[in-house]
Amino acid sequence: MGNYKKAYIAGGCFWGMEDLFRARPGIIDTEVGYLGGENDYPTYRNHPGHAEGIELTYKPEEVSFKQILDYFFRIHNPTTIDRQGNDRGSSYRSAIFFQNEEEKNEAREMITIVDDSNKWEGKVVTTLEPFTTFWPAEPEHQDYLVRIPNGYTCHFERFGEGFI
Repeated sequence: MGNYKKAYIAGGCFWGMEDLFRARPGIIDTEVGYLGGENDYPTYRNHPGHAEGIELTYKPEEVSFKQILDYFFRIHNPTTIDRQGNDRGSSYRSAIFFQNEEEKNEAREMITIVDDSNKWEGKVVTTLEPFTTFWPAEPEHQDYLVRIPNGYTCHFERFGEGFI
């Protein structure tokens, strides 16, 4: 199986984030789901407080958590509260779900780097939330843009270079 790690992030509709991350070096697997909410076994129709997020399985010898966050801050707008593209509400918040103090500190560092870059017009509003449980989304949401190539997404790469 290898020395793999997992990262948990949310930045708007999970379809677009999954599609862009799946092609990144060092990313072994992606799965969309729900994070940080109020109920167990959330569904697309019932996920109060949950963010639409992704679980990334990655090879730390090929890509670091900080490099994952660097890309995360390039493919969605981290300066809008509870909004990405046409999607509005807390489900679409920008969030990093840290699993330990090291991830939390690296996330704080990346937020400072992104803010200091002045590449975005506003300041980063991405929340740092402790990871609890990742609830996989329904099968019809997994690999959505692979199955429906012209489906909805508001995610795309911004900036020619990363932040780090």
